[in-house]
Amino acid sequence: MADIQGSYDDLFVAVPRALAELLDGGDVGGSVAVFVDGEPVVDVWGGFADAGRTVPWERDTLVNVHSVTKTMTALCALVLADRGALDPDAPVARYWPEFAAAGKDGVLVRHLLSHTAGLPDWEGPVEELYDWEAATARLAAQAPQWEPGSAAGYHSLTQGFLVGEVVRRITGRSVGAFFADEVAGPLGADFHIGLAAEHDRRVALTVPPPGLDEEYTAGSAAADGEAGTGTAIRVRDGNSVAWRRAQIPAASGFGNARSVALVQSAMACSGTVRGTRLLSPAGCERAWQEQFSGDDRVLGMPARYGLGYGLFGTTYGWGGWGGSLVMIEPEARAVVAYVTNQMREPAADQRGLELVMSAYDGLLGLRA
Repeated sequence: MADIQGSYDDLFVAVPRALAELLDGGDVGGSVAVFVDGEPVVDVWGGFADAGRTVPWERDTLVNVHSVTKTMTALCALVLADRGALDPDAPVARYWPEFAAAGKDGVLVRHLLSHTAGLPDWEGPVEELYDWEAATARLAAQAPQWEPGSAAGYHSLTQGFLVGEVVRRITGRSVGAFFADEVAGPLGADFHIGLAAEHDRRVALTVPPPGLDEEYTAGSAAADGEAGTGTAIRVRDGNSVAWRRAQIPAASGFGNARSVALVQSAMACSGTVRGTRLLSPAGCERAWQEQFSGDDRVLGMPARYGLGYGLFGTTYGWGGWGGSLVMIEPEARAVVAYVTNQMREPAADQRGLELVMSAYDGLLGLRA
């Protein structure tokens, strides 16, 4: 069995066992964390940080968690809303006047957070993703594909720029700087939106699905999702230095399971983690208010969206291209996070769900 490092409460022995099984089954590396009341009951890792399986995955290894980054960007917006600086029901143009172009004067901030703004596709060159002003100017000039608020279509790359520019207009800081100053810094969380060169040595590059190479591109997990007109993003792009340095707040966050679980514990614990209050209980509840329920026209499957989080019964969270996942269980004041450098084809990837389920026996045991 694969060698699993770290620590875990005896009630949660199924979690490291499940991670070991994934590594024994061919995965390269990954980490899993389960936090309850803002403290780890599981913090484990294993495997390798490189495709050649020569560099062990360490306690401080970082990986691109792709769309799990969206939950971090959403948290920044929720913090501002809780402070009264941002009104989710306000037009985006109140904060970003140029955004009113091309019939978008009726787009509300909550539409950005719930994938209902009608701007799901990134239509520019990949290189423009690394230029914040160029990327946001492109989106400000773009016309919506549907009446905002009337339908949902997953904004895989665009959501981060849209929400991030609102954050920037309000605070005068980039979303990466705001997150570092107001969220990660106070919590001591090792998560980054815009990764500095000093951390490169700790990065585990993404490994494409078995049998595929770095030209592999992102796509829908469902066969009947709309093709869209967006620019294809390759594994090669996500592994580039330019991607790490840029702030692509829907997709370029770097962290490990521990840091993901620590940050999102704020949402599980009514806004306060380890004595640090990020937002109020009401501010957390705002995130779970359903904004859309129905078929996502991009993903080609049913979806329920709150403000920046997917809604799954009484559980909330989101996953990322390649397999990383965070799920939040406010009733148990718990978070389960999984990150990995090993991609699988989305339609066949159940790893995150398997690890979440492996944690439930332990959570039930804590309640007993």
